[in-house]
Amino acid sequence: MSYSVEVDDQTYRSLALAARIGGCTTGEVVARLVAETSMPTLPASTEAEGKQHSKTADVVAVYADYEGHRTQGRYDLKTSRIDITSGPMRGQSFKSPTGAARAVVAHYKPSVSPHRNGWSFWVLDDGSGRFLQSIRGTS
Repeated sequence: MSYSVEVDDQTYRSLALAARIGGCTTGEVVARLVAETSMPTLPASTEAEGKQHSKTADVVAVYADYEGHRTQGRYDLKTSRIDITSGPMRGQSFKSPTGAARAVVAHYKPSVSPHRNGWSFWVLDDGSGRFLQSIRGTS
């Protein structure tokens, strides 16, 4: 069963743009936004503030921007796996951040060497702008 949602023109244009960038439909954009909003993430604190990340969250939302494409994923604190949750690579799972980073590079620009350090390729999707490296070893 499907439902319809009313949005203003500007919101629809924004959804349509996101859909084109993500290679999906506007409905999938809305579904992903809802799913990611309900996904547990670590708090956006810094060590300078003297706070430690919560160790109760097992999954952290991450993203990587490469060649004009944003790829979103979930990083598992216990296993170090990254599961891709958006774009044409959605549904793929990688044993490490580096493996996932190399796959993203190879997908979007196969003509270059895909070698990347995944810890500095992926960014925490919590608004902090910090690399995944910043929480490495916190679990």
